[in-house]
Amino acid sequence: MIFNQIALEKRPSDSKTMAYLSPVLAIVLTLISGGLLFASLGQDPIHALYTFFVAPLSDLYGWTELGTKVAPLLLCAMGLTLCFKAKIWNIGAEGQFILGGLGGGYIALELLEVEGMWVLPAVLIFGALCGVAWAALAALLKTRFGANEILTTIMLNYIALNWLLYGVHGPLKDPEGFNFPESAMLSEFATLPVVFDDYRLNISIYFALFAAAVIWALMSKTMVGFQISVMGEDKAAARFAGFKENRLTWFVLLMCGGLAGLAGVSEVTGPVGQLTPYISSGYGYAAIIVVFLGRMHPVGIVMASMLLALTYMGGEMAQMDLSLPKSLTGLFQGMLLFYLLTCDLLISYRIIRKAPQKNHSQSAQKLNAQA
Repeated sequence: MIFNQIALEKRPSDSKTMAYLSPVLAIVLTLISGGLLFASLGQDPIHALYTFFVAPLSDLYGWTELGTKVAPLLLCAMGLTLCFKAKIWNIGAEGQFILGGLGGGYIALELLEVEGMWVLPAVLIFGALCGVAWAALAALLKTRFGANEILTTIMLNYIALNWLLYGVHGPLKDPEGFNFPESAMLSEFATLPVVFDDYRLNISIYFALFAAAVIWALMSKTMVGFQISVMGEDKAAARFAGFKENRLTWFVLLMCGGLAGLAGVSEVTGPVGQLTPYISSGYGYAAIIVVFLGRMHPVGIVMASMLLALTYMGGEMAQMDLSLPKSLTGLFQGMLLFYLLTCDLLISYRIIRKAPQKNHSQSAQKLNAQA
Protein backbone atom coordinates (compact mmCIF):
# COMPACT_ATOMS: atom_id res chain seq x y z
CA MET A 1 0.00 0.00 0.00
CA ILE A 2 1.09 3.58 -0.66
CA PHE A 3 0.84 4.48 3.04
CA ASN A 4 3.48 1.88 3.82
CA GLN A 5 5.88 3.62 1.44
CA ILE A 6 5.87 7.08 3.03
CA ALA A 7 7.12 8.39 6.37
CA LEU A 8 7.63 11.63 8.28
CA GLU A 9 11.14 12.97 8.75
CA LYS A 10 12.06 15.69 11.24
CA ARG A 11 13.24 18.90 9.58
CA PRO A 12 16.61 20.31 10.74
CA SER A 13 14.86 23.47 11.98
CA ASP A 14 11.37 24.95 11.98
CA SER A 15 10.61 27.96 9.79
CA LYS A 16 9.48 30.91 11.92
CA THR A 17 7.93 32.52 8.87
CA MET A 18 5.81 29.46 8.14
CA ALA A 19 4.79 29.27 11.80
CA TYR A 20 2.94 32.57 11.32
CA LEU A 21 1.79 31.82 7.78
CA SER A 22 0.37 28.45 8.80
CA PRO A 23 -2.91 29.91 10.18
CA VAL A 24 -3.33 31.96 7.00
CA LEU A 25 -2.81 28.88 4.84
CA ALA A 26 -5.25 26.92 7.03
CA ILE A 27 -7.90 29.63 6.55
CA VAL A 28 -7.38 29.63 2.76
CA LEU A 29 -7.67 25.84 2.59
CA THR A 30 -10.81 25.98 4.74
CA LEU A 31 -12.37 28.50 2.35
CA ILE A 32 -11.52 26.36 -0.66
CA SER A 33 -12.92 23.25 1.00
CA GLY A 34 -15.99 25.20 2.10
CA GLY A 35 -16.60 26.33 -1.47
CA LEU A 36 -16.38 22.75 -2.69
CA LEU A 37 -18.74 21.67 0.08
CA PHE A 38 -21.31 24.31 -0.87
CA ALA A 39 -21.02 23.31 -4.54
CA SER A 40 -21.69 19.67 -3.62
CA LEU A 41 -24.82 20.83 -1.79
CA GLY A 42 -26.11 22.55 -4.94
CA GLN A 43 -25.22 26.10 -3.84
CA ASP A 44 -23.27 28.75 -5.69
CA PRO A 45 -19.91 28.63 -3.84
CA ILE A 46 -19.20 32.35 -4.10
CA HIS A 47 -22.66 33.37 -2.95
CA ALA A 48 -22.64 30.78 -0.16
CA LEU A 49 -19.24 31.89 1.14
CA TYR A 50 -20.39 35.50 0.98
CA THR A 51 -23.49 34.58 2.97
CA PHE A 52 -21.41 32.70 5.52
CA PHE A 53 -18.50 35.10 6.06
CA VAL A 54 -19.47 38.56 4.78
CA ALA A 55 -23.23 39.03 5.01
CA PRO A 56 -23.32 38.68 8.84
CA LEU A 57 -21.20 41.86 9.15
CA SER A 58 -23.16 44.00 6.72
CA ASP A 59 -24.61 46.30 9.41
CA LEU A 60 -24.06 47.55 12.95
CA TYR A 61 -26.24 44.81 14.41
CA GLY A 62 -23.94 42.20 12.88
CA TRP A 63 -20.84 43.78 14.39
CA THR A 64 -22.43 43.98 17.82
CA GLU A 65 -23.46 40.33 17.56
CA LEU A 66 -19.87 39.51 16.63
CA GLY A 67 -18.70 41.20 19.83
CA THR A 68 -21.32 39.29 21.81
CA LYS A 69 -19.83 35.99 20.62
CA VAL A 70 -16.21 37.15 20.82
CA ALA A 71 -16.49 37.87 24.57
CA PRO A 72 -16.96 34.26 25.82
CA LEU A 73 -14.52 32.88 23.25
CA LEU A 74 -11.82 35.35 24.24
CA LEU A 75 -12.27 34.79 27.98
CA CYS A 76 -12.00 31.02 27.60
CA ALA A 77 -9.11 31.29 25.15
CA MET A 78 -7.00 33.51 27.40
CA GLY A 79 -7.34 31.03 30.26
CA LEU A 80 -6.46 28.13 27.99
CA THR A 81 -3.42 30.04 26.77
CA LEU A 82 -1.93 29.89 30.27
CA CYS A 83 -2.54 26.14 30.45
CA PHE A 84 -1.15 25.38 27.02
CA LYS A 85 1.91 27.58 27.61
CA ALA A 86 2.66 25.34 30.58
CA LYS A 87 1.88 22.20 28.51
CA ILE A 88 -1.12 21.50 30.76
CA TRP A 89 -3.65 20.18 28.26
CA ASN A 90 -6.85 21.44 29.80
CA ILE A 91 -9.79 20.44 27.58
CA GLY A 92 -12.27 21.41 30.30
CA ALA A 93 -13.03 25.05 29.55
CA GLU A 94 -16.45 23.92 28.33
CA GLY A 95 -17.32 22.34 31.67
CA GLN A 96 -15.92 25.28 33.60
CA PHE A 97 -17.98 27.60 31.40
CA ILE A 98 -21.15 25.61 32.12
CA LEU A 99 -20.51 25.42 35.87
CA GLY A 100 -19.87 29.16 35.95
CA GLY A 101 -23.16 29.80 34.19
CA LEU A 102 -25.04 27.29 36.36
CA GLY A 103 -23.63 28.59 39.65
CA GLY A 104 -24.09 32.24 38.76
CA GLY A 105 -27.58 31.57 37.43
CA TYR A 106 -28.52 29.75 40.64
CA ILE A 107 -27.44 32.70 42.79
CA ALA A 108 -29.25 35.12 40.47
CA LEU A 109 -32.45 33.10 40.86
CA GLU A 110 -32.06 33.02 44.63
CA LEU A 111 -31.75 36.82 44.58
CA LEU A 112 -34.58 37.27 42.10
CA GLU A 113 -36.61 39.49 44.45
CA VAL A 114 -33.60 41.36 45.84
CA GLU A 115 -32.76 44.86 44.65
CA GLY A 116 -29.35 46.45 44.86
CA MET A 117 -26.24 47.26 42.87
CA TRP A 118 -24.33 44.51 44.70
CA VAL A 119 -26.43 41.69 43.17
CA LEU A 120 -24.67 41.59 39.79
CA PRO A 121 -21.10 41.60 41.22
CA ALA A 122 -22.11 38.82 43.63
CA VAL A 123 -23.51 36.74 40.78
CA LEU A 124 -20.42 37.27 38.59
CA ILE A 125 -17.98 36.47 41.41
CA PHE A 126 -19.85 33.33 42.43
CA GLY A 127 -20.00 32.14 38.82
CA ALA A 128 -16.27 32.66 38.37
CA LEU A 129 -15.60 30.80 41.64
CA CYS A 130 -17.69 27.88 40.40
CA GLY A 131 -15.42 27.68 37.36
CA VAL A 132 -12.40 27.81 39.68
CA ALA A 133 -13.80 24.99 41.81
CA TRP A 134 -14.44 22.82 38.74
CA ALA A 135 -10.89 23.37 37.49
CA ALA A 136 -9.58 22.61 41.00
CA LEU A 137 -10.89 19.06 40.66
CA ALA A 138 -8.70 18.51 37.61
CA ALA A 139 -5.73 20.15 39.36
CA LEU A 140 -6.16 17.92 42.40
CA LEU A 141 -6.42 14.76 40.32
CA LYS A 142 -3.28 15.68 38.36
CA THR A 143 -1.02 16.87 41.18
CA ARG A 144 -2.14 14.39 43.86
CA PHE A 145 -2.86 11.26 41.86
CA GLY A 146 -1.05 11.86 38.57
CA ALA A 147 -4.25 11.60 36.52
CA ASN A 148 -4.05 12.71 32.91
CA GLU A 149 -5.69 16.13 32.68
CA ILE A 150 -6.93 15.51 29.13
CA LEU A 151 -9.13 12.64 30.30
CA THR A 152 -10.28 14.18 33.56
CA THR A 153 -11.23 17.54 32.08
CA ILE A 154 -13.15 15.95 29.21
CA MET A 155 -15.11 13.76 31.63
CA LEU A 156 -15.80 16.73 33.90
CA ASN A 157 -17.33 18.52 30.89
CA TYR A 158 -20.05 15.88 30.64
CA ILE A 159 -20.70 15.91 34.37
CA ALA A 160 -21.13 19.70 34.24
CA LEU A 161 -23.52 19.42 31.30
CA ASN A 162 -25.65 16.84 33.09
CA TRP A 163 -25.78 19.01 36.22
CA LEU A 164 -27.10 21.82 34.05
CA LEU A 165 -29.67 19.54 32.46
CA TYR A 166 -30.76 18.32 35.89
CA GLY A 167 -31.14 21.89 37.10
CA VAL A 168 -33.23 23.21 34.21
CA HIS A 169 -35.39 20.07 34.11
CA GLY A 170 -35.77 19.97 37.89
CA PRO A 171 -35.30 22.39 40.77
CA LEU A 172 -34.38 25.44 38.67
CA LYS A 173 -37.16 25.09 36.09
CA ASP A 174 -39.55 28.01 35.89
CA PRO A 175 -42.91 26.84 37.34
CA GLU A 176 -44.65 29.28 35.02
CA GLY A 177 -42.62 28.36 31.96
CA PHE A 178 -45.15 25.96 30.35
CA ASN A 179 -42.90 23.01 31.24
CA PHE A 180 -40.02 24.18 29.05
CA PRO A 181 -36.56 23.21 30.46
CA GLU A 182 -35.50 26.73 31.40
CA SER A 183 -35.39 28.94 34.45
CA ALA A 184 -37.22 32.18 35.06
CA MET A 185 -35.76 35.30 33.47
CA LEU A 186 -33.18 37.03 35.66
CA SER A 187 -33.92 40.37 37.27
CA GLU A 188 -32.51 43.61 35.91
CA PHE A 189 -30.19 43.80 38.94
CA ALA A 190 -28.56 40.50 37.87
CA THR A 191 -28.23 41.43 34.21
CA LEU A 192 -25.14 42.87 32.53
CA PRO A 193 -25.55 46.41 31.14
CA VAL A 194 -25.47 46.68 27.35
CA VAL A 195 -22.90 48.78 25.50
CA PHE A 196 -25.42 50.18 23.01
CA ASP A 197 -29.15 50.57 23.43
CA ASP A 198 -31.28 48.19 21.33
CA TYR A 199 -28.36 45.76 20.87
CA ARG A 200 -27.29 42.67 22.84
CA LEU A 201 -23.60 43.52 23.16
CA ASN A 202 -22.86 43.93 26.87
CA ILE A 203 -19.90 44.84 29.06
CA SER A 204 -18.56 41.27 29.06
CA ILE A 205 -16.55 42.34 25.99
CA TYR A 206 -14.65 44.69 28.31
CA PHE A 207 -14.01 41.77 30.70
CA ALA A 208 -12.55 39.79 27.81
CA LEU A 209 -10.30 42.58 26.52
CA PHE A 210 -9.10 43.33 30.05
CA ALA A 211 -8.32 39.63 30.57
CA ALA A 212 -6.30 39.61 27.33
CA ALA A 213 -4.24 42.57 28.54
CA VAL A 214 -3.68 41.02 31.98
CA ILE A 215 -2.62 37.64 30.60
CA TRP A 216 -0.25 39.33 28.14
CA ALA A 217 1.33 41.35 30.98
CA LEU A 218 1.52 38.25 33.18
CA MET A 219 3.28 36.15 30.55
CA SER A 220 5.66 38.81 29.27
CA LYS A 221 6.41 40.96 32.32
CA THR A 222 6.31 38.77 35.42
CA MET A 223 8.39 36.01 36.98
CA VAL A 224 5.34 33.77 37.18
CA GLY A 225 4.86 34.04 33.42
CA PHE A 226 8.52 33.18 32.89
CA GLN A 227 8.19 30.12 35.11
CA ILE A 228 5.10 28.99 33.20
CA SER A 229 6.96 29.29 29.88
CA VAL A 230 10.00 27.41 31.20
CA MET A 231 7.83 24.61 32.59
CA GLY A 232 6.14 24.29 29.23
CA GLU A 233 9.41 24.17 27.33
CA ASP A 234 11.31 21.82 29.65
CA LYS A 235 9.91 20.44 32.90
CA ALA A 236 13.32 19.08 33.93
CA ALA A 237 14.91 22.52 33.55
CA ALA A 238 12.06 24.08 35.54
CA ARG A 239 12.58 21.61 38.39
CA PHE A 240 16.35 22.19 38.29
CA ALA A 241 15.72 25.94 38.58
CA GLY A 242 13.56 25.35 41.65
CA PHE A 243 10.21 26.17 40.06
CA LYS A 244 7.27 24.48 41.81
CA GLU A 245 5.58 22.39 39.13
CA ASN A 246 2.51 21.50 41.18
CA ARG A 247 2.01 25.09 42.29
CA LEU A 248 2.19 26.34 38.69
CA THR A 249 -0.20 23.60 37.58
CA TRP A 250 -2.73 24.74 40.19
CA PHE A 251 -2.22 28.36 39.18
CA VAL A 252 -2.85 27.94 35.45
CA LEU A 253 -5.82 25.61 35.91
CA LEU A 254 -7.49 27.84 38.48
CA MET A 255 -6.94 30.93 36.34
CA CYS A 256 -8.42 29.15 33.35
CA GLY A 257 -11.36 27.94 35.42
CA GLY A 258 -12.02 31.42 36.73
CA LEU A 259 -12.00 33.02 33.28
CA ALA A 260 -14.15 30.27 31.76
CA GLY A 261 -16.54 30.52 34.71
CA LEU A 262 -16.73 34.28 34.23
CA ALA A 263 -17.50 33.70 30.55
CA GLY A 264 -20.29 31.31 31.49
CA VAL A 265 -21.95 33.54 34.06
CA SER A 266 -21.60 36.52 31.69
CA GLU A 267 -23.46 34.55 29.03
CA VAL A 268 -26.27 33.72 31.45
CA THR A 269 -26.55 37.28 32.80
CA GLY A 270 -26.05 38.77 29.35
CA PRO A 271 -27.49 37.67 26.01
CA VAL A 272 -29.26 34.54 27.34
CA GLY A 273 -30.82 36.11 30.45
CA GLN A 274 -31.81 32.78 32.01
CA LEU A 275 -30.63 29.22 32.48
CA THR A 276 -31.32 26.93 29.52
CA PRO A 277 -29.73 23.66 28.34
CA TYR A 278 -27.94 25.66 25.63
CA ILE A 279 -26.15 28.41 27.55
CA SER A 280 -22.96 27.32 25.79
CA SER A 281 -22.68 26.96 22.03
CA GLY A 282 -19.47 24.98 22.43
CA TYR A 283 -17.43 28.08 23.27
CA GLY A 284 -15.09 26.11 25.53
CA TYR A 285 -14.17 23.73 22.73
CA ALA A 286 -13.98 26.42 20.04
CA ALA A 287 -11.60 28.39 22.30
CA ILE A 288 -9.03 25.60 21.84
CA ILE A 289 -8.99 26.34 18.12
CA VAL A 290 -8.75 30.06 18.91
CA VAL A 291 -5.63 29.56 21.04
CA PHE A 292 -3.70 27.63 18.40
CA LEU A 293 -4.96 29.72 15.50
CA GLY A 294 -3.88 32.86 17.36
CA ARG A 295 -0.46 31.36 18.09
CA MET A 296 -0.96 31.94 21.86
CA HIS A 297 -0.40 35.67 21.36
CA PRO A 298 -3.03 38.11 22.68
CA VAL A 299 -3.40 40.00 19.40
CA GLY A 300 -3.59 36.79 17.40
CA ILE A 301 -6.11 35.33 19.84
CA VAL A 302 -8.35 38.40 19.56
CA MET A 303 -8.33 38.08 15.77
CA ALA A 304 -8.90 34.33 15.92
CA SER A 305 -11.80 34.89 18.34
CA MET A 306 -13.40 37.18 15.78
CA LEU A 307 -13.01 34.55 13.06
CA LEU A 308 -14.49 31.74 15.17
CA ALA A 309 -17.30 34.04 16.32
CA LEU A 310 -18.01 34.75 12.66
CA THR A 311 -18.44 31.01 12.00
CA TYR A 312 -21.26 30.94 14.56
CA MET A 313 -22.96 33.84 12.84
CA GLY A 314 -22.32 32.35 9.41
CA GLY A 315 -23.96 29.10 10.43
CA GLU A 316 -27.07 30.97 11.54
CA MET A 317 -27.11 33.04 8.33
CA ALA A 318 -26.70 29.94 6.14
CA GLN A 319 -29.59 28.32 7.98
CA MET A 320 -31.88 31.29 7.37
CA ASP A 321 -30.88 32.32 3.84
CA LEU A 322 -29.69 29.07 2.26
CA SER A 323 -31.83 26.55 4.18
CA LEU A 324 -28.70 24.66 5.19
CA PRO A 325 -28.21 23.03 8.61
CA LYS A 326 -26.72 25.11 11.40
CA SER A 327 -24.21 22.30 11.96
CA LEU A 328 -22.14 23.93 9.19
CA THR A 329 -20.61 25.97 12.02
CA GLY A 330 -19.04 22.90 13.57
CA LEU A 331 -18.01 21.61 10.16
CA PHE A 332 -16.12 24.79 9.29
CA GLN A 333 -14.50 24.87 12.73
CA GLY A 334 -13.44 21.24 12.32
CA MET A 335 -11.96 21.85 8.87
CA LEU A 336 -10.08 24.87 10.19
CA LEU A 337 -8.59 22.85 13.05
CA PHE A 338 -7.69 19.96 10.73
CA TYR A 339 -5.87 22.18 8.25
CA LEU A 340 -4.15 24.11 11.03
CA LEU A 341 -2.81 20.93 12.65
CA THR A 342 -1.75 19.58 9.26
CA CYS A 343 0.11 22.77 8.35
CA ASP A 344 1.78 22.85 11.77
CA LEU A 345 2.86 19.23 11.37
CA LEU A 346 4.48 19.95 8.01
CA ILE A 347 6.40 22.87 9.51
CA SER A 348 8.35 20.45 11.72
CA TYR A 349 8.26 17.35 9.52
CA ARG A 350 8.46 16.57 5.83
CA ILE A 351 6.99 13.64 3.96
CA ILE A 352 9.57 11.25 2.49
CA ARG A 353 9.33 8.01 0.58
CA LYS A 354 10.76 4.99 2.33
CA ALA A 355 13.56 3.08 0.68
CA PRO A 356 12.29 -0.29 -0.60
CA GLN A 357 13.09 -3.11 1.81
CA LYS A 358 14.51 -6.31 0.41
CA ASN A 359 12.81 -9.58 1.10
CA HIS A 360 15.01 -11.21 3.75
CA SER A 361 13.96 -14.75 2.85
CA GLN A 362 14.94 -14.27 -0.81
CA SER A 363 18.29 -12.76 0.23
CA ALA A 364 18.99 -15.72 2.47
CA GLN A 365 18.22 -18.16 -0.35
CA LYS A 366 20.64 -16.34 -2.68
CA LEU A 367 23.41 -16.49 -0.09
CA ASN A 368 22.84 -20.21 0.45
CA ALA A 369 22.94 -20.82 -3.29
CA GLN A 370 26.23 -18.93 -3.61
CA ALA A 371 27.70 -20.89 -0.71
